[in-house]
Amino acid sequence: MTWLSDAQATPPRVGFAVGRPVGRAVTRNLVRRRFRAIMRELSVEGHLPDGLYLLGARPGVEQLTYPQLTAGVAQLVSAVNPPSP
Repeated sequence: MTWLSDAQATPPRVGFAVGRPVGRAVTRNLVRRRFRAIMRELSVEGHLPDGLYLLGARPGVEQLTYPQLTAGVAQLVSAVNPPSP
């Protein structure tokens, strides 16, 4: 995951990079939908600092369950330390 602090990115803006090595189009779209739902949940809960995000997926991510994927993304987001104002 890549994060870029941007004062104008309120609410947070998220992009997804899920390439062909992950699988067929149906599989890639499933991964994108899961990422989108997870980021929406984190945003609603207030755990998503403002900024620009790019989530990338590698082969094997499609085999993770939704709770496993949620835990992984939440761990990545918690590693983001926005600068203090």
